[in-house]
Amino acid sequence: MIVKIPNIIKRLYPKRVWDGPATGKKIYLTFDDGPIPGVTPWVLEQLKQFNAKATFFCIGENVEKNPGIFREVIAAGHMTGNHTYNHLNGWKTTGKRYLENTLLAREIMERNSPRQELTTGENLDAHLVLFRPPYGKIRESQARQLQKRGFRIVMWDIVSMDYNLNISPERCYLNVRENAGSGSIIVFHDSQKARRNLEYALPKSLEHFSKEGYSFERLEA
Repeated sequence: MIVKIPNIIKRLYPKRVWDGPATGKKIYLTFDDGPIPGVTPWVLEQLKQFNAKATFFCIGENVEKNPGIFREVIAAGHMTGNHTYNHLNGWKTTGKRYLENTLLAREIMERNSPRQELTTGENLDAHLVLFRPPYGKIRESQARQLQKRGFRIVMWDIVSMDYNLNISPERCYLNVRENAGSGSIIVFHDSQKARRNLEYALPKSLEHFSKEGYSFERLEA
């Protein structure tokens, strides 16, 4: 896996989101694969300490199992996005199944959104628009089908590689520190597999970029 996506790749797929708005010193943290007990609440606490907002690309099955944590993410002011119902690899999945799986995840997310709990006036439908393909693997025909249905496909600029148990927590942190800049969309994972690297790299990344004058923003639909 490439840590920083080359510009040539971004130009090949211009209808996908690779970077966030770069006005000012802003970084866009994203978390894939949750919500997971013990991990996602820990992430929320770390973000709170730095007044940071982020975007959580949720697996529908995990939302179904942990609806309370999903609602906590939204209630804390973060954005959510769709990561399919059970983490499908688009390259190995038919277009029909991929679409159905993604729409099922959206249905579960909508059903479990805290519509009765928020009084902020936020448009909760925006939490159903963003989509990130698991593994970053999606066929162009699948992408078109999702875009026709109003999804905005979000990729990334930097991947921390926290899920890779063959790299050290220190290397995971350096992947972020050495490559991120204003507008970068950074991938972490709020999963049990990534937990060792995440628990080291996320606090250090938040601290480092805060000291450098960056703010952490959520993506908008």
